[in-house]
Amino acid sequence: MGANTSQLSDLPNNPSLKVLVGTESISENDPFWNQLISFTVISPTSSGDSKLLEEAVLPLAKLLIENNPRTGNLGALVRIFLGRTKELKISTECQDQLFIWQAHNALFMIRCLLKVFIREMSEQELHLQFSYQERAPGSCGGASHEDLLEELLSNLVHLIVEVPLLDITYSILFEAVTTLLVFFSYQLFCKDILRDGLIYRHVMNGRCLSLTSRLVKTLLYNFIRQEKCPPPATHIFEPKAEGGLLYGLASGVASGLWSVFTLGGAGSKVGVDLEHNPLPLSNQSLLLLLVLANLTDGPDWPNPYRQAISCFRNTQDTSIAVEQAHAFQINFNSLYTALCEQQCSDQATLLLYTLLHQNANMRTYMLSRTDMDNLVLPILEILYHVEERNSHHVYMALIILLILTEDDAFNRSVHEVVLKNVTWYSERSLTEISLGSLLILVVIRTIQFNMTRTRDKYLHTNCLAALANMSAQFRCLHQYAAQRIISLFALLSKKHNKVLEQATQSLRGRQSDSTVLPDYAQDLNVIEEVIRMMLEIINSCLCNSLHHNPNLVYALLYKRELFEQFRTHPSFQDIMQNLDTVIAFFSQRLEQAGSDLSVERVQEVIMKGAQALPTDRLKKFPELKFKYVEEDQPEDFFIPYVWSLVFNSGVGLHWMPQGIELFSMDSG
Repeated sequence: MGANTSQLSDLPNNPSLKVLVGTESISENDPFWNQLISFTVISPTSSGDSKLLEEAVLPLAKLLIENNPRTGNLGALVRIFLGRTKELKISTECQDQLFIWQAHNALFMIRCLLKVFIREMSEQELHLQFSYQERAPGSCGGASHEDLLEELLSNLVHLIVEVPLLDITYSILFEAVTTLLVFFSYQLFCKDILRDGLIYRHVMNGRCLSLTSRLVKTLLYNFIRQEKCPPPATHIFEPKAEGGLLYGLASGVASGLWSVFTLGGAGSKVGVDLEHNPLPLSNQSLLLLLVLANLTDGPDWPNPYRQAISCFRNTQDTSIAVEQAHAFQINFNSLYTALCEQQCSDQATLLLYTLLHQNANMRTYMLSRTDMDNLVLPILEILYHVEERNSHHVYMALIILLILTEDDAFNRSVHEVVLKNVTWYSERSLTEISLGSLLILVVIRTIQFNMTRTRDKYLHTNCLAALANMSAQFRCLHQYAAQRIISLFALLSKKHNKVLEQATQSLRGRQSDSTVLPDYAQDLNVIEEVIRMMLEIINSCLCNSLHHNPNLVYALLYKRELFEQFRTHPSFQDIMQNLDTVIAFFSQRLEQAGSDLSVERVQEVIMKGAQALPTDRLKKFPELKFKYVEEDQPEDFFIPYVWSLVFNSGVGLHWMPQGIELFSMDSG
């Protein structure tokens, strides 16, 4: 790392870079450019080294900002890159690594400079920097007719969709995706959501528009393929003996082409490198896809990337589709497999949510799978480790469950999937349990965690809504799941009594005191809403599938005294009638069976009683059904969330926290 650190800190003194950012115009035909873009850098792999690179580039970029209006050297560098990319497809077919390597290096330099430019100036000022050209002696200079900024953006999209992903192109494809992310990073420095702008218009409604579906498809396939960073290439070119940061054309391809992009993500866990993130292209493509999907609609047009995401179909689907803008086909099986494998990352969970919520074809496909456990188990594991996850990741996992439980077939099928030895569930050894019972256990655990720690009403609401959606289809509940349902009710009951007691004492003790009382009424109201919901969930199961759930009846009878205090409570009287009927019916049958009954005998009595209880004895209630609906302005939540993921998980991207306006750094 020592040599690398000295290399990075020496950047501002590098002769070639000093010429680039200096006061002299460099003609595009000058041999200087060939020398400039034929370098090798041992790239940082830690957050600390990424920060060092940013600090080293800063003085160079500021000099270029100052001198570029006279020299036009930024535009010349961009045109050198554009010239190289015109031959990229041919270079790939001919395995011309040198050409690809030079194009990559030029783009890497553009991206590093661009990052500073975006932090330092407005979009209009950036556009001007791209417009300046070298001024020949005796000429007036001025901007050209071409829009070099749009040309670069369009070129990057073309590069991503047209250059095939091979070992020799991995690096430049990664750099193209990363540079597009950098272009959008204006959002990081704005507190308000950006709803328009130059870059925004170019990508949403300019020359890039016709490539929308191909770009979305390519980014999805980059995510699906999960290609690891290729191993160092064979040393086709031997490095010069003197070494140094900038070599001539005989540079070692291996140490440059394959290492430049392995920078550590700033703000992420220490040491984000290839060992911890071996899929830089997959990761970066997913981040770019999420950024594009969450751009707000234009003043007069919908977001085309969201349109593409919402309507793509399965390659196996042979039906004639209604013609939709930006539609395409992709292999759903491959996408489903990748989603199942990658749920440990926030961004993969956010993609799963986006597809379930917005793409009806994908949602139907997922719900038809017979191996839903492959998808549901990772989601449950996120919720199980709620203490270690950020709140946004937990929300996404919960909302995914809520969307899935809107489907009755899903609610039935989860109870048919039997799991053996769920190793990550540590409270109790679960040698055999249905996926449905495990889902109930994890959601109840999340509610209990929330009650003792975060006390987030939104979290409670989504947890209870998912349980309510499932309740009519509860089948063969595991005895531990049945116990936990009743235990949660016991906890709520205890909390209810405590708040009631506090409210009473407070009123007695402060009658003459004018200070503001704690809002016990509000606390009580929230607890009573949750108790009501739990009673409705238990009632829904008893009314619809009592004979399938002897373990729940057993747990209910075992803790019957819990429910007595709510029998006459005005908020619960109606729903308590059914629970009273069930408790009284089974209590009577157990009394008739004699005293000192074994557990097995009690269960036998319950099983027989369940068949004998007339269904008309239970009062009918409306079916419990909850549907997830996005907030009115979802971008207020999703755009800061997506950019916090880019900030924390972007490979090779470091932003200095100063100046970040979109989110507070502790929420990032």
